[in-house]
Amino acid sequence: MSPRRRDPAVEEASSSVAEFLLQVESVAAERDRLADTLSASAEGIVVVDDEGREIFRNAAAERFRDARHSDAVAAAAIESLLDQALRGEASEQDLQLFGPPRSLLHLRAVPLAEGRGGAAVFVDDISEIKRVESVRRDFVANVSHELKTPIGALELLAETIVAEADPSVTRPLAERMVKEAERLGRIVDDLLDLSVIETREAPTRALIPVRALVDEAVDRLRPAAMIGGLELDVHHGTDALLFCDRRQVVSAISNLLDNAVKYTEPGGRIEVATSSPLGRIVVTVTDSGIGVPGRDLERIFERFYRVDQARSRDTGGTGLGLAIVRNVAQAHGGEVSVTSVEGQGSTFTVVFPAGDAPADVLAEEWA
Repeated sequence: MSPRRRDPAVEEASSSVAEFLLQVESVAAERDRLADTLSASAEGIVVVDDEGREIFRNAAAERFRDARHSDAVAAAAIESLLDQALRGEASEQDLQLFGPPRSLLHLRAVPLAEGRGGAAVFVDDISEIKRVESVRRDFVANVSHELKTPIGALELLAETIVAEADPSVTRPLAERMVKEAERLGRIVDDLLDLSVIETREAPTRALIPVRALVDEAVDRLRPAAMIGGLELDVHHGTDALLFCDRRQVVSAISNLLDNAVKYTEPGGRIEVATSSPLGRIVVTVTDSGIGVPGRDLERIFERFYRVDQARSRDTGGTGLGLAIVRNVAQAHGGEVSVTSVEGQGSTFTVVFPAGDAPADVLAEEWA
């Protein structure tokens, strides 16, 4: 019996069907990849067809589905922009939501390609971008102001000295020039410290006893405390080791002590204590000074923010010390906080994680 011959037309049709199915699978795979990519986007995306029916919404845009409170305002804005886009009008707007938390959204809606119909809206949370821009503008303005004051004073003093021949007059002016120059130097030094802390992604770290860090900082400020007639006590409640950048942590503790010395009246008391509860290393600096008004507690760690402008300038403060403390704590995975009663004193608390150092560091430290 001779083999049955295949019909060429059938074979061609089968081949075409197989090719078509492969194309369908390829298109489906591309569609799935695109959907996965859009779903992973931090930007909220909503797509509707030409009838306004939703055909896609990624995870970031889910917060605006059946939304309440401020997100409901954003949901209404999304619907409005999509309506405009379905009429062929691309549009965008910034939307301030008062939270909580407060946020700023940038919404952009576009019609889809002609012939396919539909529209898409993109929702981008630009709160952090705007915050950084605001911080940068404020920082530049504050630096300009802070540097302008001592520079202006130096210029005026120098002009007065040049025009004055009497030593009894020029000597006090020269002494004032020295103080202004020292103040200018402190501002520059603190700015450099902040820059190093913020830009160094991987600071040089080693295992250091927290006792040694505190003692080094106390030794720096003890003379100033004695001159100010202040009692300075240290209570070591732990022998724990901190994996840290020694210079940065000593600088942070020194700034807390310097702040306490400047804002505590003669005869007052400053206490430094350490402890290590629940896998953390805690350093507290408590003073019996003038305290911080409640309205200022949330802002005292900002750069150049001063509770008492006049007193800070009299004591030579740069307004950067507590900002340095905050940045050092954050750079080491920790945090700083403050509790205070106006007229009675303040307690600053720095908490560091007490995690183990990497094995290679431990081996080197104890070799």
